[in-house]
Amino acid sequence: MPRIQESYPHAEVSGLVRTFLNSNKVMKLKETQNNNPLHGVTLEKMVTDLQAHFGWEELSFLVNINCFKKDPSVKSSLKFLRRTPWAREKVEALYINTFY
Repeated sequence: MPRIQESYPHAEVSGLVRTFLNSNKVMKLKETQNNNPLHGVTLEKMVTDLQAHFGWEELSFLVNINCFKKDPSVKSSLKFLRRTPWAREKVEALYINTFY
């Protein structure tokens, strides 16, 4: 199979082809993320919204992790959740169930 540059030796044309190919990749990524309710939602936004909706006490009951129980703060929660995948999955699931 010929390479793109061999098929289109002119820099202008190959640049257009590369741009088209890259835009198709971006479109495919966007299409796959359309059904993901967490697309574009940061972990900080999740924790902040959940805390505002439930409060720390109820949040610690719903997701049984110490960063929500003992001296809770958004900063300490983010630090823990970024290092602990199982806890982050629970927070993400609660966020989806609550707001979607």
